[in-house]
Amino acid sequence: MLDTIFARRSIRKFTAGPIPAETVRDLLRAAMAAPSAGNEQPWHFVVITDRVLLDEVPSVHPYSKMITEVSLAVLVCADVNLARHGEMWVQDCAAATENLLLAVQAHGLGSVWLGVYPRQERVAGMRRLFNLPPHIMPFALLPIGPPAEHKPPNDRYLEDRVHHDKW
Repeated sequence: MLDTIFARRSIRKFTAGPIPAETVRDLLRAAMAAPSAGNEQPWHFVVITDRVLLDEVPSVHPYSKMITEVSLAVLVCADVNLARHGEMWVQDCAAATENLLLAVQAHGLGSVWLGVYPRQERVAGMRRLFNLPPHIMPFALLPIGPPAEHKPPNDRYLEDRVHHDKW
């Protein structure tokens, strides 16, 4: 498992190719296995395969041009009506997003975390583009596909960021 964690890198170049439905289900099962405050599990996932919608995303997210190269993206969202613990849904969705990224890596695919929330212009654009109800908050968007770039594992450990017992 540590190899998967250290090998996971942000991929922004993809080759063409469909993702099998059973792989998509595995990815979503991994996302939903994430920890959740009070076991709320406020997440919802919009699986995007419509070419027209994928090609429209860059008009509402300025850093998403690579999405035009993939046949699959997943929009991680939260049902804020389920949020009994305030804004803990943000942490829940972040954990689900990271699980999804790790599952993508484990399947030999690539992805990049495109932040949506809390950028209000991106939130509004995703709501409009994907017809989200008012109580559904778009959190992050992940284009997913076979990688066209390969990056070596990156060790980001910094000893000076570790404090023992006190600061």
